[in-house]
Amino acid sequence: MTGFAQALHAHLFGLPADDEPLPTALDALLQATHTATAPQQQTAILRQVAEQLRNGAEIIQRYQYRAQWDRLPDDVAGQLRGAHDQAQQVAQSLDLVAPALSSPPAAPEPPGPQPRHTAAPPSPPTPPAGRRR
Repeated sequence: MTGFAQALHAHLFGLPADDEPLPTALDALLQATHTATAPQQQTAILRQVAEQLRNGAEIIQRYQYRAQWDRLPDDVAGQLRGAHDQAQQVAQSLDLVAPALSSPPAAPEPPGPQPRHTAAPPSPPTPPAGRRR
């Protein structure tokens, strides 16, 4: 029943169904995240975002070169270079974390034997304060 509801939701809102290839446009990928429930779908979306970031980094690099060629101020080319490097770094990070979404979560380790708590001998009671006369 859940699969039918997801397919209907995807159809009504123009989102990709599970068996359809992922869209390449970032706005369409954003919409696909709303219906991607399977871990493999989530991994595929992150990988597609990483690929689009690499494409974006290439576009930025071309404008960086253009800024240098057109002799724009050095800070323009420097900012574009920084944006290019950051986009590549984010894409690489997504490549590293995407497989974790399709891996089952690690089962928590059962607690091991607890060491016996050896209570320290009780401290002697504090003698009552003497009476003052």
